[in-house]
This record gives sequence, C-alpha cells and structure tokens, in this order.
Amino acid sequence: MIKRVVFLFSLIFLFALPIQSQIKHVVAKGETVFQIAKKYEVTPFDIYRLNPDAKNGVQENTTLLIPKATSGKTVLHVVGEKETLFGIAKKYNISVADLEIWNKATLQNGLKKGQEIFVSKPSAADLKSVPTPFVTKPKAVSNATTHLVEAKETKYGIASRYGLTVTELEQLNPQIVGGLNIGQTLILKPGVQLKKPSNVTLVEYEVQPKETLYSLSKKFDIAQGDLITLNPDLQDGLKIGMLLKVPSNGTVIAKAKDSVLVAKNKVNLLATVDKSKQKNLVLLLPFNINKIETDSVKTKTEQLKTNKFLNLTLDFYAGAQMAIDSAKVLGLPVNVKVYDVESTKYSSNVASIISKNNFENVDAVVGPFQNSVVETTAQLLTKYNTPVISPLSKERGLPLSNLYYTVPSEDLLRASMFDYFKSKNGNVVAIISAKKTTSKDFITANHPEVKHALFNDKGALDVALLKTQLVKGQKNFVLMEIEKASTIISITNILKGLQKEYDIQLAVFELYDALNFEEIPMKNLTDLKMLFPSATKVAETPEEKIFEKQFKKINNIYPNAAAKKGFDVTFDAMLRICQPEGFVQSAATTKTEYIENAFDYNSSNGLISNNATYLLYYDSDLTIKQAQ
Repeated sequence: MIKRVVFLFSLIFLFALPIQSQIKHVVAKGETVFQIAKKYEVTPFDIYRLNPDAKNGVQENTTLLIPKATSGKTVLHVVGEKETLFGIAKKYNISVADLEIWNKATLQNGLKKGQEIFVSKPSAADLKSVPTPFVTKPKAVSNATTHLVEAKETKYGIASRYGLTVTELEQLNPQIVGGLNIGQTLILKPGVQLKKPSNVTLVEYEVQPKETLYSLSKKFDIAQGDLITLNPDLQDGLKIGMLLKVPSNGTVIAKAKDSVLVAKNKVNLLATVDKSKQKNLVLLLPFNINKIETDSVKTKTEQLKTNKFLNLTLDFYAGAQMAIDSAKVLGLPVNVKVYDVESTKYSSNVASIISKNNFENVDAVVGPFQNSVVETTAQLLTKYNTPVISPLSKERGLPLSNLYYTVPSEDLLRASMFDYFKSKNGNVVAIISAKKTTSKDFITANHPEVKHALFNDKGALDVALLKTQLVKGQKNFVLMEIEKASTIISITNILKGLQKEYDIQLAVFELYDALNFEEIPMKNLTDLKMLFPSATKVAETPEEKIFEKQFKKINNIYPNAAAKKGFDVTFDAMLRICQPEGFVQSAATTKTEYIENAFDYNSSNGLISNNATYLLYYDSDLTIKQAQ
C-alpha cells in the first residue's frame, strides 16, 4: 500500500509540472545519467527530480523526462554565516561542481559571507554582469620561497598563507592552472629556481599517445613543476615522442610503449601511522538486503544456500570486519561506515547513497564490487578526490584518477610469467589447442620468439616436432593451454618421459577448470613443477595460519579467498589513509603485503592498477611454493 501511495504521489508531482518544460529521452545502451545530463545541459539532480527511480541507475530503452535548460530568471543565493558550498549545493539539490563552474569568478578567492552566487545555470548575459571580485591582498606570513603541496590544500589557502593572490600564485607556477597535485613544489617568490632533485638517477622516457603532464607526474612520482624543471621544453607543451628526463630512484625496472613499472620496496605502514587525526573509511558492499527481505518465495536460509553473490559479499565483509577490529586494537583513528549497495547488472542505488550522505570528508571508499558501479562511484566522488578502491573486479573501464583496481590485469599476470622465462634464459614452447585462439594470438603478437608445437590429424601431439623444439642444456618452459582432460593427461605423460633428456618445466596461464578433473594425476603436475601466475599468495605462511585460526575462532569456519581479500584490502586502505601523506601519495610510493594479497599501485594510460603478482608452482611434496 505504501509503495502505491508513493507511486501515486510521484505521478501527481510529475503531472503538476508544465508539460512544455520537459523533454522525453529514451536511454541508449550504456548511457548514464551523467552523460544524459551533459547532453541536455542540465544537472543529474534535475533528472533525479523528475525521475526518482533513476537514482538507482537507468536501463536501456527506459524513457526519462528531461527538464529544458533554464532560460528564465537566474536564481541567486546570498552566502550566510558559516555556509559552505556543500551545504548550499544540498539546499538547492545541485552539485558542488556546478556551483564552482557557475561561479568561477566569484569563488576565485573562496566563499565569503555576503557574496551573491548563482544556484542555477546563469545565462551569458548574467555572467557578463558579474563584477571582478575585489581582492584585499593579505599580509605575508612567511619568508619561505617554496611550498610543498599537501593533501586537501587549495590554491586560495596556499596563496593566502603566503600573502599572494591566486592569480599571482598561478603566474609563478603555470603548471597549477589546471589544478594542484599532492607533492608539487610551488615557487612563492619571483626569481626562485627549484633545485634539481639530488641523488636521483635520471633515465630517458619517450612520451606516448594520450599521456599528460599529470599522468607522467603520477607515473614517476614527481611533481609537475619538477618535471618541467628537468625538461624546460615542456613549457611549450607536451608532445608525443618527446624524450624526457625522469627520475628512476633506482626503481624503474621495465620500459614499455605504454607504461613504466616501478618496483617499490615492501613497507610496514604500521611504523609510520599518524594517530593525531581522525580518518573516515566507507565500505560500499552489495548485500541487497531489501531484495532479501522482499523475497516471499525463499527463506533467508535458502538464500544463503543458493545466492552465491550474497555469500561472496558476506565472506568479504567478515574479512573486512576482522581488519576493522584489528585497527581498533592497534589504536588507528579510523571511523568506518558500511552502506548496502542495492545493485543489479544494469543499475544500483550508489548515486542515492552518495547524495543522501556527506562524503566530503571521507578519506577512502572500498567497493562496490561490479566494475560499472564502482566506476559510477568514482565519478561521483571525483569532486572530492576521494580514492575509490575496486576490490574484486577484473574488468577495466574508464581511466579515472581516483579509481584503484586491486586485482592485477590478465595481461600483467601473463607478462610476469614471460619476464620469469626471460630471467631464466628459458626456451619457450607453447602447446595451445585450436580453440584457445585468444592465448595463441597473445603469444604471437607479444612473444614471436615462442615456438609452437603441433597436433597431427588424429589430434595427438606431434612428439617428433616437439623434440626438435626443445633444447638440451637449457631450461625449457612448456606453456600448455588445453581444454580436454584426456589431452592434458597425454601431454603431461609425454613431457614426463622427455624429462630424462631435457630440463622441462610445465607452465599454464591460469589454473583453468580442466586441470581440476580428478582423472588428471596430481603427480604429473608436481613432477613437472607446474608454474602459474597468480594475483594471490596461495603458498602457506605463518601469518596466514595465525589469521585462519583467529578467523575460525570468531566465525566458526575457516576463511576463503574472499574473506582474506576483505581483510587485506580493508586493512591496507585504513593504514594508507592514516599515513601522514595520505592514501594517494602512499599508494604511489609504497608496496605492501598482507595475508594473501600484496598491493603495488602503478598508473598506465590513466588506469591505476595493482601490479603485485606472484609466480607459484606445484612442488613434488604436494605443496605450492613461490618461484624464485
């Protein structure tokens, strides 16, 4: 009954609006509310006002009512005592970003009591009538010549601190016109030259398509101003193919066309925690409690038995809860909030959660799980530069500066194995079935030196050809990807027989399903020391045993991979936000490792991904060990 009343009220509200002020839009495949709002020059909140259900996401072919862009009188607001942009935006149901765009000139030196600001989109005539703000130059409070940008600092705040206007600060530091970056060194007085970094090994790097000063500064952990100091030609703009001097700090280990991987030493972040400031962490987890409570067919017990996604969420949360409890014991000043993300394949309520709660002071967000939903979350929180951590998704999407993928990409896992082959001066022979075209194409395109074994007309391995491809006195890695258990048994038996003449180690891209068939003798795989790349540390460690024992004591069950991931991701996030430099800088400079996962974030083409991988192998004692 309540739902019917709400629905009726919505209809009354909609029909009470003037018909001529609305446009009908049919949602296209893949469209988001943000894209639609941009198309019609309205805000997402305008769309939510006319289409309340859109807060939970939009589906293809759904019809939305779109208000026409305001053409009438512009609405002004007089700033009151202690008012903030966030509070004003909430009052008028608009975004902070819109306020900043509509009032760029007025807000140049910050929000002040008595100012008149636009709270609806102004016309060109309105903008022309805005007077240039009178700026009283503050007294200088320091004799400093440079300033290191810290988290959450603004141009106005820095300028005021040193007796400058924002315009003067930008004239001294042209690289900040587009915005500040944590770790930048700013010049505060004319004639001051930034010193070139000392004790830093410089290497040459070729600028790739789509790279920007910002992405390069993140990639090499150097402020944009310092990058320009090292490369004066950058003052005329960044160009594809430019050779830049960049710092290696002894850590650049691989140069590729699209990325530079930076190896960092593992660090124990507990040793450098700052306990003086309260931090805030949010978990956005897809419990879908509303769906569970409204399901009249299945009981909660039945859903726990059959709903795999719910079980995944509960397992992850159980691990996260242990991390939260551990943080309390250690005295970490972290306040944690958990929100239920009601999501389907095409929609979620994440926009509603963020609009109804103050995320301005949130230091990091863990979740949601689905890539499309975590992308939406990151987009919504870009205005606050809030790090959003994708805990489980293997997919990659938009290059967002505040989105961190914890699952290493499939290409990275494969590349790590080929790097290992190369480090061992290995001879690589691939045995790939005809159906595995993706793997075959990957090898052909990226590793043309690999030899390919063949099958005869009867589908059996051509052993005679294989023998000519193996090399005596050299390590031979046989890379196998076969979908039939019977063929796997045949190939592994052949390879075992050839071990008398050749040094052979079996390798696979992943532990695919066919390898788990009971008829495949485990001894075949252990005798061949089967090697595989992994995003997790499957090998047992003392720390893992302690964690498992404690988890079982609390939950009466041993933790699975999802529970361990929940602990590792959450604990890492809490430690990083408690570092003096904050999450972003910590993620850019330090590698960490916990129960089953390591975190080594690197940016490539705008995507920030975890580059920590493991190479594991089956040993003859039936254990899994890390390859050295």
